[in-house]
Amino acid sequence: MSANKTIVSPDLVRTRFSRAMSDMYRAEVPQYGTLMDLVRTVNLDVRRGDALLDRRLRDNDEIERLELERHGAIRVGTAAELATMRRLFAVMGMVPVGYYDLSVAGVPVHSTAFRPVDAEALRRNPFRVFTSLLRLDLLPDETLRREAAEILGSRSIFTSGCLDLIALAERDGGLDAAEADAFVAEALETFRWQSEATVPAEVYARLRKVHPLVADIVCFKGPHINHLTPRTLDIDAVQDGMPGKGITPKAVIEGPPRRRVPILLRQTSFRALQEPIRFRSSGTAENGTHTARFGEIEQRGVALTPKGRALYDRLLTEVRDRVQVKPDGSNAADYSAALAEVFRAFPDDEATLRSEGLAYFRYAPTGKPGAPAEADLDTLVASGFVGAEPITYEDFLPVSAAGIFASNLGDEGQRNHTRRAARAAFERDLGATVTDEDALYAAAERASIAAVRAALAASMRGAA
Repeated sequence: MSANKTIVSPDLVRTRFSRAMSDMYRAEVPQYGTLMDLVRTVNLDVRRGDALLDRRLRDNDEIERLELERHGAIRVGTAAELATMRRLFAVMGMVPVGYYDLSVAGVPVHSTAFRPVDAEALRRNPFRVFTSLLRLDLLPDETLRREAAEILGSRSIFTSGCLDLIALAERDGGLDAAEADAFVAEALETFRWQSEATVPAEVYARLRKVHPLVADIVCFKGPHINHLTPRTLDIDAVQDGMPGKGITPKAVIEGPPRRRVPILLRQTSFRALQEPIRFRSSGTAENGTHTARFGEIEQRGVALTPKGRALYDRLLTEVRDRVQVKPDGSNAADYSAALAEVFRAFPDDEATLRSEGLAYFRYAPTGKPGAPAEADLDTLVASGFVGAEPITYEDFLPVSAAGIFASNLGDEGQRNHTRRAARAAFERDLGATVTDEDALYAAAERASIAAVRAALAASMRGAA
């Protein structure tokens, strides 16, 4: 490394990349821009109408985060592609968090989310990319599995310039400003839409018949970004507002029902675009269409403890056992009603979520004088000496993710499949162990409690 080289923060690289990705996707999918405008309007309306929420956003410097926040999703085909993707995201301070088995919903992929994990990095830019790896082992036809593997093995989804800059960042511990700009430009090429398939139409048709996601992953030059997702403060208002903007939303919002205290993650989307593509042929070009890219919106709530997550999973299973959304979405109202009814069993106020150990909270002294440092945490909170705020859920829900995937392939139907998780194989292909998301939330809560204890002890020493 040159002695004069000034390394820029991975947070800055991540922000530049996420902005560039958003600009590219807005140009490729104009409805995404319309969606962003709608979300911005809804968020402003919510802040105007909820003084407590607005104060929390301001106090935690999250106004800018809300404007920046979005996640994307890609699908890769081979272990080598996944491992290199891990190295690419590491340049931007993003690590693999969580393992998601989407076979539970009949989708032949398993996934992780690359994201920042440090609290300050999340505040600066919480950009995430949900990254799925095709599971050829779940394809029923051995001949087709071999054919798909050969097609994937013949492509290179990263530019040589991108690979060189990844290696440079690994050698030097980061990139300088000019290198960061070059890296963003090169990395963006991996995620750009390519309208030319790498296979003949008949191969595409055979792979699509097995599963539309298989064709999407195998038949193109790279893992085009298939959606970008802004964060809203009121997903129901966005869902209701989309038709007025000429956008057709999916039939149901994935995740928990509307609540006073949002939990985990709620997601909705608009239908995927039918886009023209050209197939390779033995003499003349052949035109066709492909459906993959769409728009998505999310609303994030408080992260749940293992106890809270177990309750959430049990209640969601009960709902899905009662009502399965039909492929045409015609019974969406029945599903929403069952969701609201069943989830009445989940406490919907911050005090109960905290006292019953269902959710994670971040604690801080309020500045009220006279706090007894030896008092237990509940007493300190109840007496107003310590404040407790929900820790935002930064991750994903496999059933919800699969529901979004399915609806944008033209199928609103819900189906429960046998779980076929293969975490060890995924981590082998990734070349790393995925970070346990629950451990991150627990550590953040513990750290805030330790900081409170230290601050109160220092206050008492100062008073003495």
